[in-house]
Amino acid sequence: MFIVAKLRLAGEVFEGYNKPKKDVQSGKSHAVAAKEGDTVRLVRFGDPNMSIKKDNPERRKSFRARHKCDEKKSKLSAGYWSCKAW
Repeated sequence: MFIVAKLRLAGEVFEGYNKPKKDVQSGKSHAVAAKEGDTVRLVRFGDPNMSIKKDNPERRKSFRARHKCDEKKSKLSAGYWSCKAW
């Protein structure tokens, strides 16, 4: 039998650190309990009114270039998680 531990941060329940989920509380589409070293932060990202069309290579390349995804390294930023979703 497995015991599933849930993580609670700012009133939201997460499966664990650095595991994005759909956001139901705010004006963003996703939320993640980001952990980098000893720092933990709730990060909300994404536009709830837009769909991700990452199956189109041209759109994917354009998004990643426009948002400079190669430069995003910190897990504590919304840009990092947005780029990761693309």
